[in-house]
Amino acid sequence: MAQPILYSYRRCPYAMRARMALHYANIAVDIREIVLKAKPTHMLQVSPKGTVPVLVLPDGVVIDESLDIMRWALQHHDPEGWLGSPALLAQAESLIAENDGPFKHALDRYKYAIRFPEQPPEVYRAQGEIFLQQLESRLQQQSYLLGSHQGLADVAIFPFVRQFAMVDQPWFLSAPYPQVRAWLQAWVESERFAAIMQKYPIYTD
Repeated sequence: MAQPILYSYRRCPYAMRARMALHYANIAVDIREIVLKAKPTHMLQVSPKGTVPVLVLPDGVVIDESLDIMRWALQHHDPEGWLGSPALLAQAESLIAENDGPFKHALDRYKYAIRFPEQPPEVYRAQGEIFLQQLESRLQQQSYLLGSHQGLADVAIFPFVRQFAMVDQPWFLSAPYPQVRAWLQAWVESERFAAIMQKYPIYTD
């Protein structure tokens, strides 16, 4: 039986969270690692917007939003209850929207500050810290973002916090977010993260 095809870019946080969910759900996929400057023709044919991840199912159905891929995977197999109850899922999606909206906006400007000279990097970092402060407050009270068990919000958000932390690692290591650091470290040192970060040859068609 043919496997789903996943067009991916190893370092993209959107692709990371999709790969995390697929791995967790034990769904085997044909990972096609792309180069952003030379995207495969087939990928652009099935998803003209040209961003990863893109999941192509054997029946031809295309899922080209990372959260939709995560939901699809977890609806097939969710052994630890990452989706949670409807109420918990609503909370997760609200927090993820903050990550994907204001935090990602600040992250892009902080990471690529040279492209956004209107403000110094510290201003963009401070904008991102608003979200980190919220995460720190949550993690001071519980092990994961929405309670005592890991869930959709944790998996969807940590790749972006990882990217934020990597912009200026000495600053992040001394910043007043010890619980965020511990939470992030647990994810990036996990066997699952190591598995989804293995390198694949570049796919060309």
